[in-house]
Amino acid sequence: MPAASQSTPSPLAPPLLDAQGRRMTYLRLSITDRCNFRCTYCSPASWGGKKDLLTAQEFERIVSVFASMGIQRVRLTGGEPLIRPDILEIAQRISALPGVRHLAITTNASHLERLAAPLREAGVTQLNMSLDTLSEETFRRISKQGDFATTLRGIDAAARVGFSSLKLNVVVMRGVNDDEVPALVRHAHERGITPRFIELMPFGQGTPVPSAELVERLQASGLALVSEPAEDASSATSGPARYWRAPTGRVGFISPLTQNFCGGCNRVRVASNGDLRSCLGGRAQAPLHQLIRGGATDTELALAIRGALGEKPEGHRFTEAGNGATLLPMMGIGG
Repeated sequence: MPAASQSTPSPLAPPLLDAQGRRMTYLRLSITDRCNFRCTYCSPASWGGKKDLLTAQEFERIVSVFASMGIQRVRLTGGEPLIRPDILEIAQRISALPGVRHLAITTNASHLERLAAPLREAGVTQLNMSLDTLSEETFRRISKQGDFATTLRGIDAAARVGFSSLKLNVVVMRGVNDDEVPALVRHAHERGITPRFIELMPFGQGTPVPSAELVERLQASGLALVSEPAEDASSATSGPARYWRAPTGRVGFISPLTQNFCGGCNRVRVASNGDLRSCLGGRAQAPLHQLIRGGATDTELALAIRGALGEKPEGHRFTEAGNGATLLPMMGIGG
């Protein structure tokens, strides 16, 4: 008898693997590259933004394909995602998709005083809120736009709503806000929020501070820190942060320069115009928006996604000489 033929797996079926065999479970989806702040490390004055953003229905279509391929966690980024007038519709559509277990948003918190509760009702489970300083003067130095008091009230509003996870993202710049790290830990922990200190990446202005130096500073300030085991990279909720435990709560550190986290990467990114970027530090992309608007089937979208991830590099190469000049601004990538 002839041997039974083996059927070819559907491109829409999990797992979703990259060129190194890493399993992708986490989609970072930029829904706008515009922002009401202009932070020096993220959005240079020359950045004009993309002109053809996707609709709520198109975002839903893209996420549904990714979810069928094994994506379980989706994070909406920007720019500032909460400036989109249809943000609640986008959140509702994506949170209702089969396979999506976690829906998170990264925000500068400036609209949370009004939107924290509606976002929770729309299915958002986690918020990462950016706050680089507790000084209004330093706030103005980092961002010429935005309102400091409104940002603080937005963070407090989110803390009252009952999200399953709240994190405070701090980009640390030497000589700008590095002396505020202990105060920012206290501010976050008093509100039940986990602070995370991020090494400045080569997308804009400023000098980074190594995470190990910040750990030493916190310990010298009297905060007892105990390192936690690294998260399992195969987990749908794992990310690049490494956490330490203090008596008052957790403290996270994201160290793209000194503690390269690419080996455990489980992330894929789609920009606000539908360009799929397999790596934060590269320009290779797949134009999913053109495929959708050209009438592509879900299978054709899945094949394009797998093709792009088949070219994903082993690492971001941020530290290679001259590489910074080839990078898009952070707000053009979606973080």
